[in-house]
Amino acid sequence: MKLSDLAPAEGSRKSKKRVGRGCGSGHGKTSCRGHKGQKARTGGGTKPGFEGGQMPLQRRLPKRGFTNIFQKEYAIVNVGVLDKLTEAVITPDVLVEKGIIRNVKDGVKILGEGEITRPVNVKAHALSASAKEKILKAQGTVEII
Repeated sequence: MKLSDLAPAEGSRKSKKRVGRGCGSGHGKTSCRGHKGQKARTGGGTKPGFEGGQMPLQRRLPKRGFTNIFQKEYAIVNVGVLDKLTEAVITPDVLVEKGIIRNVKDGVKILGEGEITRPVNVKAHALSASAKEKILKAQGTVEII
């Protein structure tokens, strides 16, 4: 097989429909748009969600909930991941450097999934109760930044 032998699979490529090029083409005169009406005109058609003037569904349904603009968005790290690190002091900068978290938005929160077997000094913005308990049980220290 040579590079010049390459071709798309049979029937996988379809040529563009050429409309408005005479009656003999089968797509002449009205160019496949039918006769008159909104859809036959240039720029004709409606925007998505338009229901012919009837009150649209998105306006008929009630609004629910709200977005808390003061909500903190923490980067989450589990205790089991901390056990795999070799550092004695674990800070958000170390976690970013090692590629465990991408960026520190509003801080780092340590959660208690997994086990920790060695003592570590953890500096984070927030900790869950179970994570704090596991770190202290392994003779580690916890500091909230």
